[in-house]
Amino acid sequence: MGYANLKFPEDSLFLVTGGAGFIGSNLCEAILRMGYRVRCLDNLSTGKQENINLFKSAPSYHFIKGNIKDIDTCMNACEGVSYVLHQAAWGSVPRSIDMPLFYCANNITGTLNMLEAARQNKVKKFVYASSSSVYGDEPNLPKTEGVEGNLLSPYAATKRCNEEWAKQYTKHYGLDTYGLRYFNVFGRRQDPNGAYAAVIPKFIKILMRGERPIINGDGKQSRDFTYIENVIEANLKACQAHHEVAGEVFNIAYGRREYLIDIYHALNKALGKNIKPIFGPERKGDIRHSHADISKAIKFLGYKPEYSFRRGIREAIIWYKNNL
Repeated sequence: MGYANLKFPEDSLFLVTGGAGFIGSNLCEAILRMGYRVRCLDNLSTGKQENINLFKSAPSYHFIKGNIKDIDTCMNACEGVSYVLHQAAWGSVPRSIDMPLFYCANNITGTLNMLEAARQNKVKKFVYASSSSVYGDEPNLPKTEGVEGNLLSPYAATKRCNEEWAKQYTKHYGLDTYGLRYFNVFGRRQDPNGAYAAVIPKFIKILMRGERPIINGDGKQSRDFTYIENVIEANLKACQAHHEVAGEVFNIAYGRREYLIDIYHALNKALGKNIKPIFGPERKGDIRHSHADISKAIKFLGYKPEYSFRRGIREAIIWYKNNL
């Protein structure tokens, strides 16, 4: 793993917001295994208790049930913290179109509360989850930081707004912030259920049941799918990034794209199935193609993703077979 040998001061305390979610729980687990203390903040609205049951009794782990929309909760959670890994947010492009006010309150105001709490508590590094959705309708591939198009959803607007607020906190208040633009993260603990579930776990679950999944559109859209281990590496290396690149944003992906229909066939084969999909309408607000230029993260964060899509999907399938 590209982060196993990273060293932090022995008394380091990491705060993971959204720590009971898919990405957050994997971050908590990785940091605990490295021997450092973890404080998890989650209101369990989208995160799940079962994601953190594995380490809830660990002496170096502390759980706070609370909402980032409450500034006092954020202040208390940041007390004594060395590094904040801010993952708490509501995802899903289609759902954000249905609930714009909620997304503004949760994703923007919640992030601003966390930035302010981190500033007042003199946190060393504030690493936060952004999204490839900020590239909007920019047609050129690969996607490069600084070349963004028109935003296509309220979700994308919240992530872009958070990037601007983070820059202000670096510029005016000296808080080292680092934005990570995730590209279609997948892996263990990603929820396959619900109308807004991510495509890979949803496909795996439906195929394992012997049913026909729905592909939105023609299946020729492409994504830079990124295994969870690469994301863990990026977060931890950002905690050691130089002050000179504070306030910047970085693409976090593997750096290759896969077509959705090819992924479907690969999952079919890996699961020993031969099930034809159902093609449905395209999802409103979706980006057609996504492919990341990761050279900036490689140069300034020392990011070296080890998990290709093929390697990651093998591990993900094993996990889902054992846990669904």
